[in-house]
Amino acid sequence: MKPLSGHAIRQMWIDFFASKGHHLIPSASLVPYQDPTLLWINSGVAAIKHYFDGREIPTHRRLVNAQKSIRTNDIEQVGYTARHHTFFEMLGNFSIGDYFRKEAIQWAYEILFSPQWFAFEQDKLYFTYSPLDLETKQLWLQLGIQEDHLVPLEGNFWEIGEGPCGPDTEIFYDRGPDYDPTGLGIRLLQEERSNDRYIEIWNIVFSQFQSDPKVKRSQYKELPNKNIDTGSGLERLACIMQGTETNFETDLFFPLIEATQRLASIDYKQSEYRPYRVIADHIRTLTFALADGALFANEGRGYVLRRLLRRALRYGRKIGIFTPFLHTLVQTVVMIMKDFYPYLLDHQVRIEKIILAEENKFIHTLVQGESLLKTMLEGVKELSGDKAFKLYDTYGFPIELTEEIALEHEVRVDVDGFQSMMQKQKDLARESRQQFGGGHKQSKDLLAFTTPSTYVDHRPVIEAKVIGLLKDGVLVDSLEDEGDVIFDVTNFYAESGGQIYDTGFIETPLMRAEVQQVNKAPHKQGLHHLQVVYGRISLHDVCTLHIDHVRRQRITQHHSAVHLLQASLKKHLGAHILQQGSFVGDSYARFDFTHGEKITETELLMIEKDVNEMIEAATETVIEIMPIAEAKLSGATSPFDEKYGEMVRVVTLNGRSKEFCGGSHVNNTKEIGLMALVSEESIAAGTRRLTLVTGLKAYERMKQKEQTLSIIRDLMKASSFGEIIDRLKASIHDHTQTKLALQESIRQQAVMLSQSLIATVEKTPIPHIISYQPSMDKALMMQVIDALKVINSDLLIILIGKEATQFPIVTYVGPSLITQGYHAGQLMKQVSSLLLGSGGGKSDLAYGAGKSIDALAQVRNVIIK
Repeated sequence: MKPLSGHAIRQMWIDFFASKGHHLIPSASLVPYQDPTLLWINSGVAAIKHYFDGREIPTHRRLVNAQKSIRTNDIEQVGYTARHHTFFEMLGNFSIGDYFRKEAIQWAYEILFSPQWFAFEQDKLYFTYSPLDLETKQLWLQLGIQEDHLVPLEGNFWEIGEGPCGPDTEIFYDRGPDYDPTGLGIRLLQEERSNDRYIEIWNIVFSQFQSDPKVKRSQYKELPNKNIDTGSGLERLACIMQGTETNFETDLFFPLIEATQRLASIDYKQSEYRPYRVIADHIRTLTFALADGALFANEGRGYVLRRLLRRALRYGRKIGIFTPFLHTLVQTVVMIMKDFYPYLLDHQVRIEKIILAEENKFIHTLVQGESLLKTMLEGVKELSGDKAFKLYDTYGFPIELTEEIALEHEVRVDVDGFQSMMQKQKDLARESRQQFGGGHKQSKDLLAFTTPSTYVDHRPVIEAKVIGLLKDGVLVDSLEDEGDVIFDVTNFYAESGGQIYDTGFIETPLMRAEVQQVNKAPHKQGLHHLQVVYGRISLHDVCTLHIDHVRRQRITQHHSAVHLLQASLKKHLGAHILQQGSFVGDSYARFDFTHGEKITETELLMIEKDVNEMIEAATETVIEIMPIAEAKLSGATSPFDEKYGEMVRVVTLNGRSKEFCGGSHVNNTKEIGLMALVSEESIAAGTRRLTLVTGLKAYERMKQKEQTLSIIRDLMKASSFGEIIDRLKASIHDHTQTKLALQESIRQQAVMLSQSLIATVEKTPIPHIISYQPSMDKALMMQVIDALKVINSDLLIILIGKEATQFPIVTYVGPSLITQGYHAGQLMKQVSSLLLGSGGGKSDLAYGAGKSIDALAQVRNVIIK
């Protein structure tokens, strides 16, 4: 085993799988992109799960990554154990419908044992597998793994709800008897006991089934494309390969412990390690999360970060650090990680400022709250919910910190009582707010605020003065966290006319705040909802306003494209086209309009081409302010005349599109780049919707189609795209011929079966056939019924077949028997009920299914009147 640094382990992993044709994908942001199911990216596969479930086809089917991850479901354990972390890195290699079990295991063996790579000693590693997955066991044996190092475990099956799943094989490193005080040896693995001897270093999942909660695991269907999903914890590998007692003594953590020790009055060993480990873990999480765009807040992921910072600060006090210090450790995190994550250098100063501001906020709270809490804990076994709430409401002391300190004093906290008090406070706050249009929570202060504000849309950065600050709709003099601000002038677009709001940030030398949303106040001023990152924003401050220029550019591309699209629709579909609504965002745009029928594929291609020709024409956009009457005479259109005042803004694009519009637009149509239609659909009677993308998004859309076409070409073994159609026609022809041949075969089989069944007709009480045919499915039974009717149409027929776990039933009653009172649908209800199923139908023909044939002998009784 090679003694490698954390960075070297990570790089060796990437180099090895690159040598096997894997494409390196960068570590995704810890803040999930368009995935509301996740608070954080929490595993190597989380950022690429859209490949595994088939929503998107990757450019490369073999992937390797080192994915930064955050898990915060057991924060309280961090510092108490050797391997619990909130931030960690997961090394992974993935196959999306390419290689499978054999190659995954062969390459795992190679990187683990080859002298060129990790060079582990073979007798130190143990391998678990699913007892149902003997192929994996055989592959390990064939590579030379001894059978006594292979452990079958029922739990070796990776499944999280409905979706791709499969058996897995886990790899454990044996640290030896020194970490096995009870002397249980391999039983620790076999009985899946928590231990410090056998350390899991890698898990390889063979994702080959579709999980289905309605059936047994043995009945899961195979996936059309089998995948490989693996995960190896970098921190654990570093601990093993560097021979340290815990992960915290590796080079990924220990420089942080040393930096903290220089600030503390109690050293690492004297402190019993926990405070140092908590601080080292939490500052890594804070640094990476803030670098990836997260911020401290009172809910969601921002609250998680606030909780981590407060916990780390409190542990700092336990080792004699009573002043803000966490921000000073950011530099050490950056130093340790910059070789693989160089972007941290660009964010270091900003992160330090954000953390220092949050530390200063909490230090005072901590001193007051901790002192009061210790008094409350004296001589009690349970801290009441109202006292815990008082700490939170009056001193800002978080419930998690209350619980942790109480636990150290062996006192329980009435958390349910606390939550009840919290809910009452929320209910009162909700009742005290007045609701106004658009769902914005405003008060009379905002309704009375009439000071004007000017919007300028052509400058990405401007200077502006704060003329109004509001907290929950109430005017205030300053803000330190979350609230709303109105400037005398703004370059931020407020959501209006279908166009979404701008985002960005504002700053002064001592303050920075993220602008998260912009709406229009009752008197049309831009109301900027912001989160203060650090510092304080006060009334009359002069701030620099920075819009997210890249996001704005994408919005303007989409907005101008929507105007051109409307002009093209009128040209190709008719003058009846009227706008019924729109949405313009940075990722896509949609346009709703009047039209009575589905737009054909030919028409869509023609419209798409027309819009792109207007884009390529590279005409300047003309924007004019004119009286509304003059605008209408000029030919400018708007479906919402009532929304405009006496003076209107008219936007002309390419000379063909002339509309009333207050939104953002390109200066020249060439700036749109490219437009691609994504979908066409009906949203109401006489109303259609087109969705489009522009620029890079349009290019990605085109490439995605090309990749899909490439896959079809490869599956059909065509030499070119042009050959696909010929091969597809041939395949359809072959399929049609096969289907016809199969139908003829079934017809002939039905004729033969009908001839054998007609010989079994019983005459009493009426001519009838009742037969259980386990070789028949419903389709064949229908063919047999048709063949029997040709021979004798005046029969009563009850056929029972077999399909998987149920028994399909078909009943038929001939014309003369119907006149005697026999009814196929009524007979079906009786028969299916006897067989514990259900069914029904018309007088002459009915269908159903049973779940058991135990009462088969009683079926004949249903025809006896």
